[in-house]
Amino acid sequence: MRVPATTANLGPGFDTLGMALAVYDELQVTVREQPGATVRVIGVGEGEVPTDETNLVVRSIAHAFAAVGQELPGLDLVAHNTIPHGRGMGSSGAAIVSGIMAAKGLLEGVVEFDADRLLALATDLEGHPDNVAPALFGGLTITWVTPDGPRFKKLIVHRGVSPLVAVPHERTMSTALARSLQPESVPHEDAIFNVSRSALLIAALVQSPELLLAATEDKLHQSYRASAMPETDALIHLLRADGLAAVVSGAGPSILVLGSDPGQRLRAAELIEQHAESTWECLMLAVDFRGATVVLHSDDAAA
Repeated sequence: MRVPATTANLGPGFDTLGMALAVYDELQVTVREQPGATVRVIGVGEGEVPTDETNLVVRSIAHAFAAVGQELPGLDLVAHNTIPHGRGMGSSGAAIVSGIMAAKGLLEGVVEFDADRLLALATDLEGHPDNVAPALFGGLTITWVTPDGPRFKKLIVHRGVSPLVAVPHERTMSTALARSLQPESVPHEDAIFNVSRSALLIAALVQSPELLLAATEDKLHQSYRASAMPETDALIHLLRADGLAAVVSGAGPSILVLGSDPGQRLRAAELIEQHAESTWECLMLAVDFRGATVVLHSDDAAA
């Protein structure tokens, strides 16, 4: 199976908007007779993440099986990871979605998982749906929470939108730390500001990319987190002063630039290279429109 990276918030859409990006983690799952689980990690996280039942992917599979009353079989997993960890590109969400989708594949013909159930299971583990929704379904997603669970709407991004993600080599940011920097309440006028920009951002992403700079303004979260990632903050101000729609990608410290044409992201990469104090990698990415995909092996023993 293959699960895309994601970028959440997109500036003003805090905990609501997310977008899938064409960087992928791949996972192969094989059922075995012996109980328990083993994980082989290749690429990002190799030698760092757990390789037993405590691995987030395994825990996600177990969560899905338990939720539908099925006994978890013994499992062998091989994870080929390319999504950077701790950089605001949805690596934990991708791991959770990998596990949920693996469970869906393994239980094919036994239990049916509709879109709402998949999203609910993933949100149980992630805590909020803005990253797991685009990882599951692709494209641009709007998420909200109801008494009956999380819901989503998928939209197709305008073909003129050209994303760039600038990833720092040496810095990471935990989502928990980023959230701890948020105030418990915000000024009324700031809330109104973000409501207007979030609405405008939907229009900019699906219809009018020329509005992206104004549409990505934010007063709810980025300024509060700036002290924890000063170089990210400085580069975003530099890029925006040059007319580029730059925001924090997810919890950071990576930077998302939403270009209205390919030339804008080339200019963004040049500015980052010229002004960054440390090493950054600029990824010229496409929007992923498919989301997570599962292929069943012919022996029905792997997903």
